[in-house]
Formats: sequence, C-alpha cells, structure tokens
Amino acid sequence: MTALPSPDPHLRRQLDGVRGLLLDLDGVLVLRNALIPGAVEALARLDAAAIPYLLATNISLVSRATLSRELGRAGLSIPADRIVSAPSAAAAYARRQFVDQPIYVLVAPDARAEFGGQKLLSHSEAAQPGARAAAVVIGDAGDEFTPRNVQTAFTLLRGGARFVAMHKNRWWLTPAGAMLDSGAYVAALEFGTQKRALVTGKPSRTFFGEGLRLLGAMLGAGPAARLAPAEVAMVGDDLWNDIRGAQKAGLRGVFVRSGKHGDVELARAASERGGGPPDAVAPSIAEVVAALTG
Repeated sequence: MTALPSPDPHLRRQLDGVRGLLLDLDGVLVLRNALIPGAVEALARLDAAAIPYLLATNISLVSRATLSRELGRAGLSIPADRIVSAPSAAAAYARRQFVDQPIYVLVAPDARAEFGGQKLLSHSEAAQPGARAAAVVIGDAGDEFTPRNVQTAFTLLRGGARFVAMHKNRWWLTPAGAMLDSGAYVAALEFGTQKRALVTGKPSRTFFGEGLRLLGAMLGAGPAARLAPAEVAMVGDDLWNDIRGAQKAGLRGVFVRSGKHGDVELARAASERGGGPPDAVAPSIAEVVAALTG
C-alpha cells in the first residue's frame, strides 16, 4: 500500500469548500492500463471521509457495468452507479429528448447497453432506403466504424436526424501508444453534413450537469444534498476536456500532472483566448485527496 503524502497547505486552501469530486480515469487513476501510485489509497480515503465522488470518463467503448468489472480486476473497486461516462450521459440525454423515437447509435456493442429501453435502429434497419431516425449518436465504435455504417449515419443526418456526439476526443493513450479517437469521425460527419454535433460527454455542460445530478443523488434528500457547481471539483489530466470544460460549467478544475498534459500545455491553456489557469495544480490524485481530507 502507498501512504498518501502530507497535506499541502496551499493546495488545501485552493480546495476549501469542495464537497464532491468528479475523477477522470486515464491519467488520474490509471495510465496505459497501470494503476497510478496512490490511486487506490486515495479512493479509500475519500470513502472513509464520506466525500462523494464519481468516475467521470469519456471512455465510450464499453458500458459502465463492464468498465466497473474491468476496474475491479485492475484493483479499483468502483460500482457502475458511481460512474458517469460519455455513453451514459448520451443515453440520459436521448432518454429525455427522444422518447419513443427511433435513434441510430453508432458505438461499440457493449456500450449500447446504456441505451436499454430506448428504440434503437440496428445497422441493417438504419441502412434501409427511406429509413428515418430522430437522432444519430456517435461514440467510439471500434470495428463498427465501417464505411457502410458511417455512410448510414451520414444519410440519416442528411434526412433530418439530430446529431449527438458522445465526445470529440482526438486521441487517447493506450499500451500501444497514442490512438485515434472517435472525434475524427464526428468531425468528418460535421464537415460532410454541415451539421454541428451536440456533445454530451466532456467538455460539455450536459456531461457535467449529469455528474452533478448523480453526485446529489448519492447524498440523498434535503438541502444538504444540493451541491452547487463550485462545491464540486473535476480532477483531470486534460486541460481542455477536463479542466476548462468543468470551469465553463461552473465547477472547479484541478489539474494533475500524472497524465498526458504537462507544462507546455499548461502554459498554452492559460494564455489562450477564453482560457485561464486551473483552480489548482497537483502532482497526482494522492496529493489532491490528502489536501482535501487532511
């Protein structure tokens, strides 16, 4: 077991008033499928201190149930109902907006489980001449990104379907290195259809709103359960999807140096028009939790 570091007084002051956390996965708890030192202990400390937290991830290849099982095998015990993901946020949005209407979800088969109870068109049904959909939802479809399926999405969008993207991530880190993410397909469809996708994953307000809703539900009923956005911190390694997205939604953004972005990106994000520094910067999740609970 890795002991958490002593609380940093400066970081503790920066986190004053934080009552709940959204935690990114890649770069915060794991990196290239390996646990980040102190991650397990940090979650245990949060549980002991009764500080509610959710895993908040743009991973869209799998459902929350599958992700929870995979994390359990890796040593992280995070139940599915303590995860808000790009697929779960997209499914919640679709459930509200397209009641009893057909939608075409182009995502990996396992992640389609998040859309249980909704009217989903199969690839074959969606490709039929004259097929119509209320919405096309794009996530990380892996091998499902065939020319036929992408063309089907294009045709449905041209036919009037609303365009929903789980996220627009450009790339992500894997054991094999940087891999192209589904944002490239979303960009291609936006270009071809001249329609801008509504993003329901990070960095959208829709995603962070869903995270706030779930955190509040964890606290139960009553005024004390109401979390103001400024009482929640998003801890992430991505200065745009995690930090800036959270700040634009009214949350605090806590940047950790344990993932893909470093000093170069930190300086660029702070100097960009409409940008600014994170609310706090820490080496890793271990220091964040030590400051919050120490």
